[in-house]
Amino acid sequence: MTHPTYVNPEVAPAPIGMYSNLSRAGDLLFVAGQVGLGVDGELVGAGLEEQTVQAFANIAALLASQGASLRDVTKFTTYLVSAEEIASFFEVRERLFPEIFPAGEYPPNTLLVVDRLVRPELRVEVEAIAQLG
Repeated sequence: MTHPTYVNPEVAPAPIGMYSNLSRAGDLLFVAGQVGLGVDGELVGAGLEEQTVQAFANIAALLASQGASLRDVTKFTTYLVSAEEIASFFEVRERLFPEIFPAGEYPPNTLLVVDRLVRPELRVEVEAIAQLG
């Protein structure tokens, strides 16, 4: 039995605590929730759109560091801090997903509205599970 490996590739912002950005267990990749921080750890913008685009870019970069892509995602989990932003989040995905998933087959996504994220200026967090090969 092999144990999972935990990595923090420098292609995404460093974790904001005692966790790893990515773990690999066999052919499964687990990406910790990504937010609207750039690789330098700075907030990319106050709005939901900028933060959502950056969260998906961070996930893509982390997956690429392991030889995978967003097309290998088997499930997303999304956290929003406001129910009023659900429609805006859907609009951002409607712009991003056709390019990411050109066949129109989208992974499952669980969407949760929470009181807040780890830092109060963050509006959205997205985590992913992907399968290699």
